[in-house]
Amino acid sequence: MQNNEVPRREDVKQEDRWNLSGLYPSPQDWEKDLGAYREAFPRITEFKGKLGQSPQALREGLDFYFELDEKAERLGSYAHLTSAVDEGSSAARDAMMRFISAASEAAALGSFFIPEIQGIPDEKIKSYLSHEALRDYRIWLSKALRFKPHILSGAEERILAMQGETARIPSDSFTALSDVDLTFGTLSLDGREVPLTHSTYSLFLHDPRREIRRAAYFQYYERFEEHKNTLAALFSGSVRQDVVHARIRNYPSARSAALFPDQAPEAVYDNLIKAVHDGLPLLHRYYDFRRRALGLSQLAHYDVYVPVIPQVEFRHSYAEAADLVLKALAPLGEEYTAVLGRGLKEGGWVDKYENKGKHSGAFSAGSYHGEPYILINFKESELRDVFTLAHEGGHSMHSWYSVKNNPFPHYQYTIFEAETASTFNEQLLFEYMFNHAASGREKAYLLGRRIDDVVATLFRQTMFAEYEALCHARIEEGASLTVDSLRGIYRELLEKYFGSQVELPPPADLEGLRIPHFYHAFYVYKYATGLAASLALSARVLEGGGKEREDYLTFLKSGGSRFPLESLALAGVDMSRPEPVKAALDNFKGMLDRLEALDPGAAI
Repeated sequence: MQNNEVPRREDVKQEDRWNLSGLYPSPQDWEKDLGAYREAFPRITEFKGKLGQSPQALREGLDFYFELDEKAERLGSYAHLTSAVDEGSSAARDAMMRFISAASEAAALGSFFIPEIQGIPDEKIKSYLSHEALRDYRIWLSKALRFKPHILSGAEERILAMQGETARIPSDSFTALSDVDLTFGTLSLDGREVPLTHSTYSLFLHDPRREIRRAAYFQYYERFEEHKNTLAALFSGSVRQDVVHARIRNYPSARSAALFPDQAPEAVYDNLIKAVHDGLPLLHRYYDFRRRALGLSQLAHYDVYVPVIPQVEFRHSYAEAADLVLKALAPLGEEYTAVLGRGLKEGGWVDKYENKGKHSGAFSAGSYHGEPYILINFKESELRDVFTLAHEGGHSMHSWYSVKNNPFPHYQYTIFEAETASTFNEQLLFEYMFNHAASGREKAYLLGRRIDDVVATLFRQTMFAEYEALCHARIEEGASLTVDSLRGIYRELLEKYFGSQVELPPPADLEGLRIPHFYHAFYVYKYATGLAASLALSARVLEGGGKEREDYLTFLKSGGSRFPLESLALAGVDMSRPEPVKAALDNFKGMLDRLEALDPGAAI
């Protein structure tokens, strides 16, 4: 499957595609179920005004509510996966739009459901929760009722719901500007003109030639400079919306509102930032090593992504990559590797290679029915794709264990937990490959890449999280966010995180205006906490025995039956305290020590 021509979807071998029959045997079966769903969901209105009459009435309503939700998830999963592998297919797009239309109509009809439950008087709902009729829903109800202090009157909720689409305007406008309207021209590369895009920008910054990196950097940010006022206004508008909505719903702050669903104390956020601040001397030490490794008198912002160790060739066929991942994950036990092995190699979980119209990148899409499917665009020459297979396999096995051990209402875990399961697998793969490397140069290359992964996730995402917190606090304090104030806040953070070792050209502080994640506030910190948890847990499993492995598997089996901090505590890590982040920084230090201690001829 490794050739220069990208095949059409219909030319991809069946064994290289995922098998969606676990969701629906055929498109005709999906159409039939969509019709049944459209016919069924109007019945939701029959429960309006009745949910608080008795535990049995509430149970009957919840049974129907989750029956609809389960059917919608199955329909939506099939439509999404079918579309993802051929985004140019008009039939797939049409199916997706018809599902979205049906699901939106169902959501509108059922919008009363959760507020009505939350409106049941406290003493009455407390007595209901102890009733046997609601045993299967106690966890879900307990979570839903937490939001009761933040639910408004029916009329107020209706007004907020009507404003739902307008709340997307800053995000949608940013996407339209950044992904559609902005064009970045081309760069001359090896005698040909190559388009500069969001995707190729990162490739240019990995180019070993410094003049290419520098040219791409300034040309890219030149376009953001031209639209800086619009970008600042959009981001400021998004922050203001976060603050207003938090105040309307009686949260102390926008950050408090964002962390509330996960029951994550704001101390988790603050502990992350404080611990990473304490670890910044390590990051500055790494940048000094990078400067010396690249042979530069001064490292610049456009020099921090190019591999610090020149390319070492690793080639793996898909089958070899799958075998390598399974060997690395052996510490997780026979069941884990046997199930994942069947899924990766013969179970139809994976859509393996690029085809025309296929979604770029990779993802795992687990649902309660079918398999925990993995989309990947595997290339034999890309070591990163082997790590991606391990990463997505972590998500998929998390989904597999969650489905096997929980009823539908309680199986869905949070992003907070998901990023732990995926990066845990990456760490095990790194340790296995490092311990089996054929040469010092291979070890150095693997260390360099892994260190860069930790920098990108632990340090960079924490800097992003700190920026979000500072921007929201500024609005909450009654100040404004302008181009100058946004750039000023971001530049101070750049100087703090990069230190004096890195030159920060004038456009550097425009980076804070181009990150799409900032339009989904207080999300990126979960990447950093997830990595910190996974580093601590992977070390615990590798250094421990059966108990440590079973503790980790218990975490995977928890699904959505617990809040994230509770499920991670079962695995053996307390994310409410700063120690896991400090341990992650110690891990980073250990890798840096190992890289510096390798033979200089191999490392630099």
